[in-house]
Amino acid sequence: MNIRIAGYVNDSIVDGPGLRFAVFTQGCTHACPGCHNPETHDPNGGRDEDTDTLIAEMKKNPLLSGLTLSGGDPMLQPLPCLELAKAAHQMHLNVWMYTGYTWEYILEKQDADWMALLQETDVLVDGPFILSQRSLELNYCGSKNQRLIDVKQSLEKGKAVLWTPPEW
Repeated sequence: MNIRIAGYVNDSIVDGPGLRFAVFTQGCTHACPGCHNPETHDPNGGRDEDTDTLIAEMKKNPLLSGLTLSGGDPMLQPLPCLELAKAAHQMHLNVWMYTGYTWEYILEKQDADWMALLQETDVLVDGPFILSQRSLELNYCGSKNQRLIDVKQSLEKGKAVLWTPPEW
């Protein structure tokens, strides 16, 4: 399946915990001022890639702990992102996704493809980047309004439950 991407990295340490395969999808309608990936906004930018190629690349790195879907906004390409997420779970990797949409908006919309992708996501970093709330002290997000949501617990409890990092 084709996916439009700006690029990917097979060894990210900033897009979630551990060593991550990070896919930067192309296309974003939020256009947040101060976005650190403004080149991903244009849905016609970037390049087409086959999800099978990305999955093969993911399999090459045995040190990975997870897949991160970022962007752009992965919710704009839910089906190819779903394919990547399913493959990551089959490899026993966790899946994180960044979106400018809020948890509440996603649930309210009840789009079948969005919900399928959400079901294959372990942690959702939600909400637009807000420059006035920017903080370099936050882990895994850029502004104080963004939340790290434990998707499985949130779906079970019917409300957003924040993800807490494991204690070592």
